Amino acid sequence: MGKFIIEGGRPLSGEITPQGAKNEALQVISATLLSAEKITIHKIPDIRDVNKLIQLLGDFGVNIEKLGAESYSFQANNVNLDYMKTDSFKEQAASLRGSVMIMGPLLTRFGIAKLPQPGGDKIGRRRLDTHFIGLEKLGARFNYNAQEHFYSITTDGLKGAYMLLDEASVTGTANILMAAVLADGVTQIFNAACEPYLIQLSRMLNRMGAKIEGVGSNLLTITGVSSLKGTEHTLLADMIEVGSFIGMAAMSQSEILIKDVDYSELGMIPQVFKRMGIQMENRGDSIYIPAQEHYEIESFIDGSIMTIADAPWPGFTPDLISIALVVATQAKGSVLIHQKMFESRLFFVDKLIDMGAQIILCDPHRATVIGNNRQTPLRGIQMTSPDIRAGVALLIAALSAEGQSTIHNIEQIDRGYQNIDTRLNALGANIQRFL
Repeated sequence: MGKFIIEGGRPLSGEITPQGAKNEALQVISATLLSAEKITIHKIPDIRDVNKLIQLLGDFGVNIEKLGAESYSFQANNVNLDYMKTDSFKEQAASLRGSVMIMGPLLTRFGIAKLPQPGGDKIGRRRLDTHFIGLEKLGARFNYNAQEHFYSITTDGLKGAYMLLDEASVTGTANILMAAVLADGVTQIFNAACEPYLIQLSRMLNRMGAKIEGVGSNLLTITGVSSLKGTEHTLLADMIEVGSFIGMAAMSQSEILIKDVDYSELGMIPQVFKRMGIQMENRGDSIYIPAQEHYEIESFIDGSIMTIADAPWPGFTPDLISIALVVATQAKGSVLIHQKMFESRLFFVDKLIDMGAQIILCDPHRATVIGNNRQTPLRGIQMTSPDIRAGVALLIAALSAEGQSTIHNIEQIDRGYQNIDTRLNALGANIQRFL
């Protein structure tokens, strides 16, 4: 396991540009399986999960060409379906949660898909029911081998259908959407997720010749077409990185300009951090964060304690709950953090408590943070990253802490953040990587 050693207490300054959106990348790269023509994608982040998916498609026989540091072309004109029968496929797909996104494209274009139980963060139960039920309504048949933890999905031809999703699952909506674009007839998806990543995927598919209406709403209407053509697509800035950098600037009392953030696509992310007392200024498509010695959490209008909770878009994204929690530890005031969607995502708070934070873990979903207004700085400790987002939250805590911190299992952080140590060191951080 690799590790970071961080010397904390160093204010940062300068400019930083967020990477392309990880979650969007996993969707649109999977969508390249829908067409035999060349598809070019720009601003692809150089991170473990995305690189694993690119390698997986390459092993399927997709012709992949790296055009630049962040640009690739994909052409799935000679897909080897027999690859799904190999041990290599089972091993690679099982190690990547995003591998579930190839299921819809393979099924609708080739009539067959296979999938091992996918991996990913250990943040609680992440069921696949929404994917499976939606695809079944389109005409898919599922067979699960419990001994091998392996799914086989087949169809004699997908047909459009109406469906009301049991939850507004982002990946579930994307998988069903990609399957529906080549299905026979009209599909309606109600209670569809409407995150910017889904909007981006829908726009890309429409440029490829798909017929998707209601883009950006929770009711998508898809009229199936016989084939899709190639296109060119550019990813949005990763909103989770944007939120992470906002929190990092406040915690470390740093003056940071976050560039090219696609501000109009950030939803309520800036608003939530502003309610935590963080000053920021929108400069065109960049966000300027001044150095702040203190920031104070607002109360609700009736004077009650502020609650920050995650929710399906346009609510606050669950991927930034960990960041909001760590930022609150040095604020003035208290806040209730309510992580509704995953029951194991708050378990990293014991590390923050060891660093000196005042946090009450109420239950697996809720934590009360009593901000100490920097009266007692966090102290450096040894810790282990449990998942991508908690790992970066701990890194932010370490950057603001007094003394030296060590974070083990940084492979988790590398799954979602591109060269994070190099980029933060350019702002004045002191982060050493050891393999």
